[in-house]
Amino acid sequence: MDLGGGRRGVDMGPSAFRIAGIEGAVRGLGHTFRDLGNVRVDEPDLEQPVDPTARFLREISECCVRLHDRVRALMDEGWMPLVVGGDHSIAVGTVGGISSHFHAKDEKIGLIWFDAHGDMNTPETTESGNIHGMPLAACLGRGPDALTRLGARFPLLDVQNAAIIGVRSLDDQERALIREVGVRCYTMKEIDERGIHAVTREAIQIASNGTAGFHMSFDVDGCDPEVAPGVGTPVPGGINYREAHTVLEMAAESGKLIGLEMTEINPILDDRNRTARVAVEFCESALGRRIL
Repeated sequence: MDLGGGRRGVDMGPSAFRIAGIEGAVRGLGHTFRDLGNVRVDEPDLEQPVDPTARFLREISECCVRLHDRVRALMDEGWMPLVVGGDHSIAVGTVGGISSHFHAKDEKIGLIWFDAHGDMNTPETTESGNIHGMPLAACLGRGPDALTRLGARFPLLDVQNAAIIGVRSLDDQERALIREVGVRCYTMKEIDERGIHAVTREAIQIASNGTAGFHMSFDVDGCDPEVAPGVGTPVPGGINYREAHTVLEMAAESGKLIGLEMTEINPILDDRNRTARVAVEFCESALGRRIL
């Protein structure tokens, strides 16, 4: 799906990810792997969105409902979901499906959001109307009902179990909403001061406290553009290659990772599929690959 952003191309991210060898990489770690194909995304009826403050909301929310249903069904069967995008608005469907699965067991989930951006806008705060800047707010109960209420639980998770890692680009009203909601936000300044290991350890504690585990929603633009050039909204000064692996290695070592998502891979803007290949390597770290 690429309806949530302002640039085309991320709809080809899943294909690039497959070409980069995700199936062989996961099987090489000793895991069973099933590729269930793409979730359907309807083309908009109109070229211009009906609501400029929430562009293509109907098409995006309907796709997220389909993704919610697929993720929940897979988890009910005992599978761990690995979801690949596509713009980051898909995360509402992924988080919703995981949340609904555990809500049926009277359990809640945590969330670590790896991103250069806060994704904490709403139709009232957005400067662009792009829904890929709104999914975390929706997961925390802020935004249109079509996104916030697609799961069995409202909000999909509690704010005290959510953390953002890698932020370095926020809109003014989005910054105010982050403060109001109280989500823990680890900016690049704090990462520079404290180190990625300390920040990740703390984020995992937040996401694991009183939960069944946590989902990792990994926007590859959280990395520096030198690491992942094939993204639609690159922001210089991001997390480097080894730091990103550290985040995912620590997630694996925690034993609390219940879902994984890679988003915003844009092959049109990439260099010989470099970003998708790096994303596959990141998945390997999250799924247990060790150096020694």
